Amino acid sequence: MSCGKPHETDCSEILNHLYEYLDSEMPEAERKKFQVHMEECSPCLEKYGLEQAVKKLVKRCCGHDEVPADLRTKVMERLEVIRNGGASSSAPLTEQPAD
Repeated sequence: MSCGKPHETDCSEILNHLYEYLDSEMPEAERKKFQVHMEECSPCLEKYGLEQAVKKLVKRCCGHDEVPADLRTKVMERLEVIRNGGASSSAPLTEQPAD
């Protein structure tokens, strides 16, 4: 996805870290780069708006359940492996009991 114009921050980087931006889980300097990019790139801004709407819908429908910290950590680790081009594992996110 791209608007066809060159940007300081590539569209793929924006889209790969979009949820970190949405969740305010990135340093302020990185957030500013995202804001500048989205001011310049309407396709990325549109994707941001769509993901923001989905996030609000999920929160409204399921936002009352606490997510266990260890599950969140495992999901984030798995996403990072995938983003870095690692082989996706078919192993479940939950630990299996030892025999």
